[in-house]
Amino acid sequence: MDILYYATLRTKVQRRTILRRMPETVGFIGLGLMGKPMATHLLHAGYPLVVHSRSRAPVDALVAAGARAAPSPAEVARQATRIITMLPDSPDVERVLEGPDGVFSAIQRETILIDTSSIAPASARRLAAEAHARSAALLDAPVSGGEIGAIDGTLSIMVGGDAAAFAACKPLLDVMGNPEKVILIGESGAGQICKLCNQIVLGGTLVAVGEAFALAKKAGVDPAKVREALLGGFAASRVLEVHGQRILTGNYTPGFRASLYAKDYRNVSAALAEHHTPAPVSAAVQQLLEAMVAMGRGEEDYSAVATILFELAGLDRAR
Repeated sequence: MDILYYATLRTKVQRRTILRRMPETVGFIGLGLMGKPMATHLLHAGYPLVVHSRSRAPVDALVAAGARAAPSPAEVARQATRIITMLPDSPDVERVLEGPDGVFSAIQRETILIDTSSIAPASARRLAAEAHARSAALLDAPVSGGEIGAIDGTLSIMVGGDAAAFAACKPLLDVMGNPEKVILIGESGAGQICKLCNQIVLGGTLVAVGEAFALAKKAGVDPAKVREALLGGFAASRVLEVHGQRILTGNYTPGFRASLYAKDYRNVSAALAEHHTPAPVSAAVQQLLEAMVAMGRGEEDYSAVATILFELAGLDRAR
């Protein structure tokens, strides 16, 4: 009798130990240019994955690699208590979470939502409050690094929200990003504010590179040599290195579409107005991006904003 009791007890302990070691199921909603490689990293890291997306092809690809498909965001919520979203804009996130068959309609207690989309800070704060009202948590966790960073698993991830929820999800975030660049910025909405700051610096630098190349061209100086020289001094930057090369070769295959970048700048403008922060450089960048989208170039990479400057200077956009 005692032998049987202790054998049963040992089996229960072993079973609990095994369960503790097994990664929890993760839900992933939104398998676009960024979402698909991010979800793939989680799958390769051994996380059981349940996925949902508007497009069927990336769902099928991940299912073939070992994930499970869910027919709706609500079904993802029924199967996972860690749910990541990567969607284009605030209305898309709101629809996926609050829609009639959305995550909130079936969310489990103590679920942690990680929204890696770039959305309006006010929307992120409101959705975090809605999650809290359902005994869940929402982290706003926008990313930087583009498609290359998503594929390489080296994204910077800027997080706003509860510190305990962040600590619980840090291992997940580390799989998709560079662990040294997965940073808790502050309370809900702080991650999105940080992302807007990122876009301000990026946009200002990108336009400055375009202006510099336009001047070099107009003066009959080789912009490739200018870039090479600048990369050796204080003007060096990742923008000059990566996007400067794109501009030189005229390669605007999208790593991040200009239409989405223009959306980010609309969020920048709203946040600047909300906090009464003047930003004349950002206003000029936004106008150039809106011009690019209005000219039908929204599907090109956002680095193609340099072509607007070239055309204003009377230069050929391609070279």
